[in-house]
Amino acid sequence: MKRIAILGSTGSIGTQALDVIRANPGHFELEVITAHSNAALLIQQALEFRPNTVVIAREDLYEQVQDALQHQDIKVYAGTNALCAVVEMGTVDMVLTAMVGYAGLQPTIRAIKAGKQIALANKETLVVAGQLVTGLAKEYGVNIYPVDSEHSAIFQCLAGEFHNPIEKIILTASGGPFRGYTTEQLAQVTKTQALKHPNWEMGAKITIDSASLMNKGLEVIEAKWLFGLRNNQIEVVVHPQSIIHSLVQFEDGSLKAQLGLPDMKLPIQYAMGYPERLKSDFPRFNFMDYPQLTFEQPDLKTFRNLELAFSAMEKGGNMPCILNAANEVAVSAFLREEVGFLQMSDIIESCLAKVAYIANPSYDSYVETDKETRVQATELIRKGAKTSTK
Repeated sequence: MKRIAILGSTGSIGTQALDVIRANPGHFELEVITAHSNAALLIQQALEFRPNTVVIAREDLYEQVQDALQHQDIKVYAGTNALCAVVEMGTVDMVLTAMVGYAGLQPTIRAIKAGKQIALANKETLVVAGQLVTGLAKEYGVNIYPVDSEHSAIFQCLAGEFHNPIEKIILTASGGPFRGYTTEQLAQVTKTQALKHPNWEMGAKITIDSASLMNKGLEVIEAKWLFGLRNNQIEVVVHPQSIIHSLVQFEDGSLKAQLGLPDMKLPIQYAMGYPERLKSDFPRFNFMDYPQLTFEQPDLKTFRNLELAFSAMEKGGNMPCILNAANEVAVSAFLREEVGFLQMSDIIESCLAKVAYIANPSYDSYVETDKETRVQATELIRKGAKTSTK
């Protein structure tokens, strides 16, 4: 039995991870679940799975969760410090980090230092501090198992090939709901349109990132650190059907690809169950349902976020941290309908130019960079909103 802690159990990845645990009671035991603010669903999950410990990040919701679970043999905590502390529990074997954004960095670092295996669904952890996090994983002998479908695909293609050098990897992107749009069309995009992904069901933040191709940019940076790649070893290809999840090309020219229907439960289960492939009843892919698989180059001029991500990776240091923080603020503003779709790229580009560059950042430098970038991005949004109402 592998004892699992899920950070972010009420989100898209977290709820699907619980589906995997529900379907495999002989393989997994749920030890810890956490949520930021969805107290009602967290309570419902706790009553079903009876974990050892529950954490609600928002301290003002502690009493609601505590009262609902007071007659259960479940420990209830609240706050960020509790979130970081529970990953160190001796009864936890693996931590699935399914929190959204920068918030996942600190608890992931704490889990690594506690020697816990990591199933990583929080790509921002490696985007913000990839060198630091992978260095710690090596130091503490911790494996990081990717949960993103693209990185899981690469990891699966590398099984049995870890001794063979990679020539390059190819990350596939669906292109999102606005593939083929012009800049003029993107300027008119609404929040409702952007939240309708053609192939995947995901949370709001990642869905907007997918629509702007920032999600692919973050995945490019994550892949660099996960697989120890040089910048020029990573390519992106638009594949609208989302059947080939990514490919690896080896030095002999051979390509390996991992295929399947777009279903996040498969990479979640692979990461949690590794090295076993657990039997599942997931829907099976049929070639006759997809007689044509197509590919095209991403449009970097129209979808500038992907190009900004490549540039941030190229410069290195704290630039990816700036990129991520500016994007998180910009996406939140877009979801509040305070900025337009194209303005998100403007905000990110401006922050990359204005926030101080640090070539060799420490953890404290990342924290300060994140804070400074959020202030800068928020100010840009405020000025933009003020101008637009004149």
